[in-house]
Amino acid sequence: MAQTLATEVVEQVAIENGVCLHSIPMRVTDTHSSSAEIVNLPCGSTQESKCPPCARRAKALRAVQCREGWHMEAEPVRAPAEATEEQRRLVMVRAQWEAWRAEAAELGESTDAIGLAIADLDAEIERSGLGGDVLGRAVPVKRTRSTRRRQDAPDLPRRQRSSSTVGRTYAAPDGRAYRPSMFVTLTLPSYGRVRNGVPIDPGTYDYRRAARDAIHFSKLVDRFVQNLRRVAGFDVQYFASVEPQRRLAVHLHMAVRGTVSRADLRAVVAATYHQVWWPPCDEVRYPAGCLPVWVAGDGEDGEGGYVDPSTGEVLPSWDEALARLDADDEATPLHVARFGDQMDMQGVLAGTPDADQRIRYLAKYLTKSLGGGIGAEDHARAAHAARLVEALRYEPCSAACANWLRFGVQPKGAKAGMVPGRCRGKAHKPEHLGYGGRRVLVSRKWSNKSLGEHRQDRRAWVLEVLGLAGEDGGVREVGRYIWRPVPVGDVSLPTRRVRLLREVARAQAWRAHLAELQARAREVDLPPELGEDQMIMASAGCGSAKIV
Repeated sequence: MAQTLATEVVEQVAIENGVCLHSIPMRVTDTHSSSAEIVNLPCGSTQESKCPPCARRAKALRAVQCREGWHMEAEPVRAPAEATEEQRRLVMVRAQWEAWRAEAAELGESTDAIGLAIADLDAEIERSGLGGDVLGRAVPVKRTRSTRRRQDAPDLPRRQRSSSTVGRTYAAPDGRAYRPSMFVTLTLPSYGRVRNGVPIDPGTYDYRRAARDAIHFSKLVDRFVQNLRRVAGFDVQYFASVEPQRRLAVHLHMAVRGTVSRADLRAVVAATYHQVWWPPCDEVRYPAGCLPVWVAGDGEDGEGGYVDPSTGEVLPSWDEALARLDADDEATPLHVARFGDQMDMQGVLAGTPDADQRIRYLAKYLTKSLGGGIGAEDHARAAHAARLVEALRYEPCSAACANWLRFGVQPKGAKAGMVPGRCRGKAHKPEHLGYGGRRVLVSRKWSNKSLGEHRQDRRAWVLEVLGLAGEDGGVREVGRYIWRPVPVGDVSLPTRRVRLLREVARAQAWRAHLAELQARAREVDLPPELGEDQMIMASAGCGSAKIV
């Protein structure tokens, strides 16, 4: 029983060499030469518990994104590139197909075949590099309520806002100029006294409020950014990460470009709130064993719905429930989310050790789940987490949550088979602790690049160091390579262990080549030495995919 398994050693070696443990085999066909080969694409997981190499690369990439955008001195705004002739041609063909579909619809003919052709054409347009959708997005109709501020929330000063995204420059007595930025930490309020991350009295700890605050935390952060921009007077840009506190409540670390006074920041935190205008869900109308019943609609296009099991009365839909709420002048919000009193703000200068330390801190927990920091021996915190998950079990997490049936409301987009307490939303999973939003929150004008562009920059750097930058001429030909998943059971697909061993050998070859280049760099001082992040990307990021 003490004998080490060979499979475990293979995976350990793969992790040490930065090889993805769950790579996705793809068959790449070159339409020019008709040649094909199998390429292993990284799974791209951001969780260390699932794939440590991919998680480390994602963490390093986020650190680069944070560093490049934090202390920018020029406005990160760029004009969109001109459309190419190929892109214009594809859009013209798309217009012709749209006209054919309209003609077929007018004649009463089937448009299924035309729809499939248009779908393929839309995919080709997306691959050509055009962003967005050809038809645009349908703007949903939003319900609006009174925007008058709550009486218990302080008023905020409103300053004239400029379009600038960089902060002020300060001059020192010695004539040097500084452009500082901020590192802000925001927390949620207290739900009861805790010691070492565990409630002293679980019976008085407000788990319901903790659950609702976690569910709506992302909306609260959005409201904070809106208020901060009004008070700061410029277009504040930020890079933030959501992490769990020891008491398992989520909190926010935020790198902010530019500065505001500490008094203004405290005023913004105190005045920020988010009201949840949802139907009431404190009284259970349909407990387990007496749940609403799904009734299919009449006809092919008839929509079904949930009815009362005793009376057969149709439950109000989500829109009807909101309409009733809007018509009630004495209605109050279901929940009001606020930040806690604990707030920290530190000024940070570019290029200082403090800035590097803050960046590492922002990316510290990104590879771990919100509920993954509880040790097996920490029974008290595990029990605390279990109570929080139980409080989240029947708490509605969104308009489409199945838990609304428990309170007599049909979820938005209701369908057969929905059962309260079995919602598949992220907020109900134990590893998320009620928070269903993104772990990394980045403003649009942070670094002037998307995450994919940052990834492409790092890949291009590695290829240049290895002397492979010119293999494809620097330009990818649209439509030349066809990527298809390799089906399970394909006789040409090596086993997972064989693929891991081959990728390990390739990663070792990359690393040896890079080490040789490092040795040469020490002799002639060119190019600069490779850091740990670059070694990770070079040994695994480029070694696991074909350069096409």
